[in-house]
Amino acid sequence: MLEVKNLVFRPLDNGVEKSIIDDISFRVEDGEMIVITGPNGGGKSTMAKLLMGIEKPDGGEILFDGTDITEYSITDRAKAGIGFAFQQPPRFKGMTVKRFLSLAAGKELPENVCCDLLSGVGLCAKEYLNREVDNTLSGGEMKRLEIASVLAREHKLFIFDEPEAGIDLWSFSMLVKQFEQLHQTKKESLILISHQERIIEMADKVMVIKNGKISAFGPKDEVLPGLMCSEKGCGCKHK
Repeated sequence: MLEVKNLVFRPLDNGVEKSIIDDISFRVEDGEMIVITGPNGGGKSTMAKLLMGIEKPDGGEILFDGTDITEYSITDRAKAGIGFAFQQPPRFKGMTVKRFLSLAAGKELPENVCCDLLSGVGLCAKEYLNREVDNTLSGGEMKRLEIASVLAREHKLFIFDEPEAGIDLWSFSMLVKQFEQLHQTKKESLILISHQERIIEMADKVMVIKNGKISAFGPKDEVLPGLMCSEKGCGCKHK
């Protein structure tokens, strides 16, 4: 279980303190899927980076399975069982895709396992195993490799930052199936940052972050109608 208590992030911008995350609290139960959505620039990706330890909060606590991990490094959080997929994945010139997946898994993966991981994210496996994880790959290819690398290792909690960004519709459908399969096992918890209605509809709970605050959070069936009405500006009772 993940528990976030009164999380605050206020970095300096040209010497002026800027509030990016403002007193956010929530819980993610074991096996639960939460989708975080909301306007661009509202703090969603920053929240994900705080959970993974890429950024350090200026206040509050992050508890994972009852342990305070607020001061844990990225490596320590990964060892504790948290996996993270970047919105814009890094590239590694000179490293093959097979080696990349093996490093992510923490062990040497046989070719057939690598092929299964690649096929699961919509890549023709045999064509990619010996390619380098460098600038010869498109943004969409890199995004799918990043997701495959996260899935290469067992985690207690997966965090995906806009996994749909930069990929085609067919690959998006493959990813949705991956998320559905993960969620059906109820072994792992998932946090997905997304604007895609198809992904939001998969969630147990939906969180809307706006201006660094949670503007709505609850079961999908309660939050989604209001979210859709707000986006369409229909002015109905859900708004």
